[in-house]
Amino acid sequence: MLKPDGTVWINLGDSYNAAGRQDHGTRLGCKQGTNRASADGSDAFRPTARNLKPKDLCGIPWRVALALQAYGWFLRSDIIWAKPNPMPESVTDRPTKSHEYLFLLSKSERYYYDAEAIMEPCQSGPSDIKKMTEGLERIGGKHKELDDPLSKANQNTNIGQKRSVGRPEGRNKRSVWTIPTEPFHGAHFATFPKALVKPCILAGSRPGDLVLDPFSGSGTVGAVCAELGRQYIGIELNPDYAELRKEERSVLSLQI
Repeated sequence: MLKPDGTVWINLGDSYNAAGRQDHGTRLGCKQGTNRASADGSDAFRPTARNLKPKDLCGIPWRVALALQAYGWFLRSDIIWAKPNPMPESVTDRPTKSHEYLFLLSKSERYYYDAEAIMEPCQSGPSDIKKMTEGLERIGGKHKELDDPLSKANQNTNIGQKRSVGRPEGRNKRSVWTIPTEPFHGAHFATFPKALVKPCILAGSRPGDLVLDPFSGSGTVGAVCAELGRQYIGIELNPDYAELRKEERSVLSLQI
């Protein structure tokens, strides 16, 4: 279904090996009780991964990414979603988890990617910008200019064009995105903020392109696509979550 020049963006959280513990109770009275496992009581019967030790971090995001890579996908970037307002944890024998992974994958070496659409403002002062964009060639490693025939990865319009490494109007987006979590009024336990979705849509598609979200949930991706002029298809197997999306559309219609 994905076009040859399309990209896949995957957001995955991690978990710890439960070590076969049962009947340890839920956390409904705590902040962590907002997750789905605590809400329906299923975290009292979490399975054990036999190849992991008790309390091991499972490493689910990277296991999925490496499995896709082995299957033939191009693993192009690992992005850290840093949360300045993470979920509190009661642990005292490890740091509190305050990040998740976002992976960028493609079907081939050549794919559409609009770096300019998500360019970051330069953090340097005027003198640093001038130094970055100076007209002196560099040798032995770093060069001021690069041949970049794929500024939007699969297009040939820029073949032979020289592009500066440092640009006063902005810099290439970094791989650590500091984005606060956002509350959601509905009964969904794994929503992510629009600010996390927007760079993926802008960089990975053109206006009018079709975006597929196979795990639609509360419909955040669809809402961002509507704002950015993209077409959208969302798939959701859970009827409760599908109903949430219908309610969201009704609220938006009333607000308009």
